[in-house]
Amino acid sequence: MSKGYWVARVDVTDTEQYKTYITANAVAFAKYGARFLVRSGAFEAVEGTARSRNVVIEFPSYQAAQNCWNSAEYQAARDCRVGAATADVIVIEGYDGPQPG
Repeated sequence: MSKGYWVARVDVTDTEQYKTYITANAVAFAKYGARFLVRSGAFEAVEGTARSRNVVIEFPSYQAAQNCWNSAEYQAARDCRVGAATADVIVIEGYDGPQPG
């Protein structure tokens, strides 16, 4: 079974309100087995446009990633982010096929 991921690009406009979102989303993330692979940090936009914050979250399965997004717990947390940030978020299935080399 392939893992699932959230890939998010975020511009935070209200740091204090965004902290509320971070605290609130922990409930859903713990419930659905989320694990941060990327959580902000240094980056270089080598092509295209960028946002100020980049996040990649791994879930045990694609279904778990979808269930987390659609959960009441996460939607309540997301409400805390509205007005505090602009975000692009995708939920995507991981790849388990052949690799180069």
